[in-house]
Amino acid sequence: MRSAAGASGFLLKDAPPAQLLDGIGTVASGGALLAPEVTRRLVGRYADRLRPPATEADVPLTPRKLEVLHLIAAGMSNAEIAVTLVLSQETVKTYVSRILTKLDLRDRVQAVVYAYRRGLVT
Repeated sequence: MRSAAGASGFLLKDAPPAQLLDGIGTVASGGALLAPEVTRRLVGRYADRLRPPATEADVPLTPRKLEVLHLIAAGMSNAEIAVTLVLSQETVKTYVSRILTKLDLRDRVQAVVYAYRRGLVT
């Protein structure tokens, strides 16, 4: 499925083959993809335009889900989050899914924007 802009995913041109194949699978299954490096650059450029910071207490997430949200916003993949938090990738996928559901977000990109808008990351 294509967006109005004609694309459903963005990877850097030096993305490794495994990331490219994973991205193709994501888009083919109807998902959207924005490489972590692209997300960092994009959010970095527009972070100063975002709302003033809220407190973590204003976010309806458990401390562990909040920790996962921070790592998503840092541009980490599920595999990287799993290594960092010493969890299985399946557990990380579950956390990500529950974060998106709880915050009524469509995808990881919206989660990153949410984190920046709430002042949870800078």
